[in-house]
Amino acid sequence: MPAAQTHTLDVPGAVLTYDVRPGSGPEPVLLLIGSPMGAEGFGTLAGYLPDRTLVTYDPRGVGRSRRTDGASVSTPEEHADDLSRLIAALGDGPVDVFASSGGAVNALVLVARHPEQVRTLVAHEPPAAQLLPDREEALAASRHLHETYRRSGVGPAMAMFIQLVGHQGPVPADFAEQPAPDPAAFGLPTEDDGTRDDPLLGQNLVSCTHHVHDVYALRAASTRIVVAAGVGSEGQLAHRAAVALAERLGMTTTVFPGDHGGFLGDEYGQPGEPEAFAATLRQVLAAADSPVTARG
Repeated sequence: MPAAQTHTLDVPGAVLTYDVRPGSGPEPVLLLIGSPMGAEGFGTLAGYLPDRTLVTYDPRGVGRSRRTDGASVSTPEEHADDLSRLIAALGDGPVDVFASSGGAVNALVLVARHPEQVRTLVAHEPPAAQLLPDREEALAASRHLHETYRRSGVGPAMAMFIQLVGHQGPVPADFAEQPAPDPAAFGLPTEDDGTRDDPLLGQNLVSCTHHVHDVYALRAASTRIVVAAGVGSEGQLAHRAAVALAERLGMTTTVFPGDHGGFLGDEYGQPGEPEAFAATLRQVLAAADSPVTARG
């Protein structure tokens, strides 16, 4: 695969950095996006898709993409506007998009607003907590995580985040009153370094989970939407949210290998099944007339 070409793009309130990997095939550009995870998380997956021209980027406030407005919170609407401007700058739309986690939330907002820019969206486990039957408990838990971060720093809040995202079944109403997990048990810092600019816990967690998706706009969109969930994350919050979203859109979820990070290599020390994941993604993108797109 040719080396990635790195570019920057000025957008209101930020300067985005993105990478373009030229591919050998004729298919549309494929964006690989996460949030708050940046481009580095897609390095292994990109290697299994050499025929596609791939674009990855660091969302505003993450990695190489710096905010210029001094804001401490990033919203799905801002991210969607950034993605729309990025696609326009590429000048090669409409594009295909694989979006995972918070990136899937942002991509859904993009499609609701600008469906003409996206041919196919594969939305992998968006933590769309507003769609869950236990949404009040899930939203309260995310606010509690943010408040814990503001009060005690990264270690305690991230340990609690790991506990929440790995929880099986509905979020308990007493989540905030449960014994706090030990950060050291997860290899996390136990001392507070005083910083409060973490992209996940500080900037994106609450705005992402609390976003109310425009289901009507998504159902009416010209974009082919595929909602995906990992076989290994069944029962967890993001998987359950994906199932709830698919039901609202009149479709079933498409099962992908691995869990919430099934596309990862060893970027963060928790490898998934990237080769099998890429094969499934390739099949899904190629199946333009798949029944998975049928609306109820």
